[in-house]
Amino acid sequence: MFLEILGVITGVIYLWLEYRASIYLWIAGIIMPAIYLFVYYDAGLYADFGINIYYLLIALYGWVAWKTGFTVFGKKEPKRELRISHAPRTAWIKTSVAFVAAMLLIAYALINYTDSTVPWSDSFTTALSIVGMWMLARKYIEQWWVWCVVDVASSALYVYKGLHFTAILYAVYAIIAIFGYFKWKKLMQNEG
Repeated sequence: MFLEILGVITGVIYLWLEYRASIYLWIAGIIMPAIYLFVYYDAGLYADFGINIYYLLIALYGWVAWKTGFTVFGKKEPKRELRISHAPRTAWIKTSVAFVAAMLLIAYALINYTDSTVPWSDSFTTALSIVGMWMLARKYIEQWWVWCVVDVASSALYVYKGLHFTAILYAVYAIIAIFGYFKWKKLMQNEG
């Protein structure tokens, strides 16, 4: 329970930094998944455990992308901080395909290779989180709506699994995601 509470505290700090579009969110984005690796493994949420490895890696990518404009599959804008923008149509197509493929693969693995009691719920939130983190790393404003869906579904899942503090955190995340969208919209207008 101590690690879960520490993860919640780090998660609140992370969300506050994300809301402000602060690059320092990526520091909390490294610490929080390191904590939750232990919490989720202990709770038998194996897909959530696995996604936290991804979160550690995407936090490093996000830091570099926000700082320099670096992108894996596009042009790098040298020494230019990434700006908040709308996700292009091609990004939506690619992320939709990635979401469905990831969800099916994760569900298959959970059903066939673990004792997970919630393979479809766990794979849904995990696959959508993969998409959300990538969108955050690219600083797309619509990432907030993806997180709202993830947070509501995760909160319900964590109540079911008895992780009540984490369920409360994700319910708060869902509410803040709505406010975050409008905050980023204002920041985006100020940048442009």
